[in-house]
Amino acid sequence: MARFVRLGTESERESAPVVAVLAQLTDDGGTLGRDVQRPVHGCDLATTVTGDWAKSVGLSAKAHSTATFVQADGTKVVVINLPAAPTADDWRKAAAAAVRQADERTVSLEISWSLIPEPAVIAQALAEGAVLSAYNYKKQNIVAEVLITPVGERPSVAVFDAFVQGLQTGRTIAESVNWAKHLVDLPAGDLSPKSFASRTVAESEGLENLTVEVWGSSRIEDERLGGLLGVNLGSGRPPRVVYATYEPPVSSAPHVALVGKGITFDSGGLSIKTGAGMMTMKTDMSGAAIVMATTVVAARLKLPIRITAIAMLTENMTGDNAMRPGDVLTIRNGMTIEVLNTDAEGRLVLADGLVLAAEAKPNVIIDVATLTGAQVVALGDEVAGLFATTDELADALISAGQAAGEPHWRLPLVDAYESHIESSVADMKNIGKAGVGGSISAALLMRKFTNGVPWAHFDIAGPSNADSAKGYITKGGTAFSARTLIEYLTRLSR
Repeated sequence: MARFVRLGTESERESAPVVAVLAQLTDDGGTLGRDVQRPVHGCDLATTVTGDWAKSVGLSAKAHSTATFVQADGTKVVVINLPAAPTADDWRKAAAAAVRQADERTVSLEISWSLIPEPAVIAQALAEGAVLSAYNYKKQNIVAEVLITPVGERPSVAVFDAFVQGLQTGRTIAESVNWAKHLVDLPAGDLSPKSFASRTVAESEGLENLTVEVWGSSRIEDERLGGLLGVNLGSGRPPRVVYATYEPPVSSAPHVALVGKGITFDSGGLSIKTGAGMMTMKTDMSGAAIVMATTVVAARLKLPIRITAIAMLTENMTGDNAMRPGDVLTIRNGMTIEVLNTDAEGRLVLADGLVLAAEAKPNVIIDVATLTGAQVVALGDEVAGLFATTDELADALISAGQAAGEPHWRLPLVDAYESHIESSVADMKNIGKAGVGGSISAALLMRKFTNGVPWAHFDIAGPSNADSAKGYITKGGTAFSARTLIEYLTRLSR
């Protein structure tokens, strides 16, 4: 992982084996490497180039297009195109493009101070893009070091300090997101509920104002978490709850509760999945990893906001005591759910988690879950589904997601569809009508356990896992929505 993203100097450019410079090109040409000293590793790049020249070296006006010049000594000069008005996500992708060219070596990304109108935002985005794109489950050192090297006339002290702080913030966020991605990518045989809890405790160690409790089977039984216990019946590995509280010494801080689905492997239970359907089910604990990584980031950044984070951890297996279709589970608040499909287990463990969250009396509850295949059908694998009980909360989360480069689309909580989950033997059943509004019926079930607290639900089944690398998104677990939550909490804490 690229843990060594830092501010570089112009003199370090001479020793960096890979130097990346930024262009701003249209079809007619444009500028290249503004304020960068020439030559660059013996490559005498023009400051202004024509469209024909750009095309001749493989550059286009398309954002993040790259051209690479390899010198006789093996050093590289990489040119990366930016749009005329780059967003934070464009800066992330530019840093990722530089990292991809590094070949496990040090890369210096040179950027003119004149291109940095928002130093903290741009520096954070650059650090996030570099660190996120450098993650690789098998290979720890995809890049030796990433130097973010501003060039040109030195700005004011305030601008310089904001840039340096932005780099640190971005690195802190991205390193925790990569920690969550690593948990998602671990084989299910290596990541039991117990192991997940232990890793979370270790990641949280030494952070001020952050307390992490781990509840074992006896505590879970005492807390009457019937949904979690029911799903766990078929597994030989006992369940866990990780209950984390971050309480900075700020009396008026808003309080947000985060709940994560943590199915460390989902076979579907007796309503068993197909072989192909199980191939990625080690990732069904993504929500739990995301809420814990988010809480760790809040503590590391010392955000003035209270957080209660709850990870509901179990496998969903087919053992001889597994819950059966037709069984009825009693959730912590006494409400009952008829289980007609054991593969709709996420909402059962989240029901208990949402009750716990509401009891903490937060201002807002947000849950994150790889919940329904219907979300994938509706929105594909790059957009998450968002449900919310208030417009204000939905708008804030969508805006935070846009800033983070994680798009969310609001789906409706259709009250009339509550009839889809009516049961003749319990307060509700755990599935709706076949092929009809599956994500909505799941959200409506979970809403019943929020006790009227403003609540949002992220269904990340599609974007939680990437089949291939793209931009700063790496293949495998993505921890999608973690950076959205961090951005939301940061804004709320202001």
